[in-house]
Amino acid sequence: MPQFTIKLFFLLITSFALTSFVKVANNASYSLTVNVANLQNSEGIVQFSLYNHDDVFPDEKFKRFHKQLKSSIVNNESTITFHNLPQGTYAVNVFHDENNNGIIDKGWVLPLEGLGFSNYQVINMLNRPSFKKAKFELNANKTIKVKVIYM
Repeated sequence: MPQFTIKLFFLLITSFALTSFVKVANNASYSLTVNVANLQNSEGIVQFSLYNHDDVFPDEKFKRFHKQLKSSIVNNESTITFHNLPQGTYAVNVFHDENNNGIIDKGWVLPLEGLGFSNYQVINMLNRPSFKKAKFELNANKTIKVKVIYM
């Protein structure tokens, strides 16, 4: 009987250890680095907004983002890194806030400042920003480049 108890004890310990390992693996977090280049100038800042739900993207007033970071511009480029992100589906919106007022300044209809979205090279009436088109999977540390478009 004692030999059976010892085996059961080791089986329980091994099972607990494996369960703990699986939980750690599922709670992994990743970093996402976002780079923008070829900005039309080095004035103001670049605002990077990260979204993780399709019902909040695009967010013209920047109120429904998952995380947001701002960065200075050096030689018409800017880069940031979002840390501790869980695995999932994300989309990025980049805003070149040239006058650093926190809002997208517009002319008659179109933005006067640069905007960019993950996976977009062109923005127009036929290619409007959507989470479906901008989304990407994050399941490892990742670096993406976003093109900022000036209308």
